Amino acid sequence: MQSSRARRGRRARPSRRRAFLCAALAVAAVGGVTAAGTVYVKGRARAGAVAVSSAATPSVTASAGAGEEASVREPATVDREAVLSAAMAEVEVPSGARVSAAVLAPESGESAVYGDASFDTASIVKVGILAALLLQAQDAGRRLTAQERAYATKMIENSDNASATALWHTIGRAAGLDAANERFGLTATSGGDGGLWGLTRTTAADQLVLLQQVFGENSQLSEASRTYLQGLMESVEPDQRWGVSAAAEGDSCALKNGWLPRSTTGLWDVNSIGRVTAGGTDYLVAVLSDGTASQARGISLVEAAAKAAVGVFGDT
Repeated sequence: MQSSRARRGRRARPSRRRAFLCAALAVAAVGGVTAAGTVYVKGRARAGAVAVSSAATPSVTASAGAGEEASVREPATVDREAVLSAAMAEVEVPSGARVSAAVLAPESGESAVYGDASFDTASIVKVGILAALLLQAQDAGRRLTAQERAYATKMIENSDNASATALWHTIGRAAGLDAANERFGLTATSGGDGGLWGLTRTTAADQLVLLQQVFGENSQLSEASRTYLQGLMESVEPDQRWGVSAAAEGDSCALKNGWLPRSTTGLWDVNSIGRVTAGGTDYLVAVLSDGTASQARGISLVEAAAKAAVGVFGDT
């Protein structure tokens, strides 16, 4: 008969069988990561798999032997700018012409820019003029007047130049535009001299920043101002719905185009900015060009560049 001390000692030590079972349950192997980023963890002690949502989780591979270190492999990242550069190399650019493009997928925050040169805005600056007017109205705690709204509608939907000139003077011309752009975060855009709003200079990257102010929630513009401006860009007259819309599915786009024959050279500035939807995903796109011999050739160049830009995200 065992003493009480011996019995207590026996109860205090777990059995070797129990220790082995605990160790087996503690060892798990990661079976893989799906394309969507779901990690499947398989326990060796029992059949079946547990799905763990983890889009940003690195891929982990465990060796068969307990106690061996698991290798961790970071998920592959796509160099969007390298992909865009390669895609733009396939775009036919007429001799003497230039083109620059920028694209952003707001949902993921990924973006790519091709080219950092400055271009004349032509009529795409009309989006900036209206954004500046709306910002000034917000600061003053007022709504746009009936006349301002009439000008804004014609300026964006019909690209009416007289309306743009009227609002250009209302915002304070280049000084008013530049002040608003500074608050919006544009760093490489400067208003045209005097009444020459169409000769405002900008970059594709800066236009992408402006589009984020128009379509994004983290904006200096109120929700009401953004909704108003978006609505006008969605209602551009049919014969002006070329440009970045070439990369959209159907009519799912909001845009503003600009075209200007330069009297000094006879060559064309042709630009397009806006939001398009492709593959169920929204993209902000800006394409700037100059130096084409005709408006039609400039439109073809801009549309090819827009497709290339949105195509950068075709693998997602």
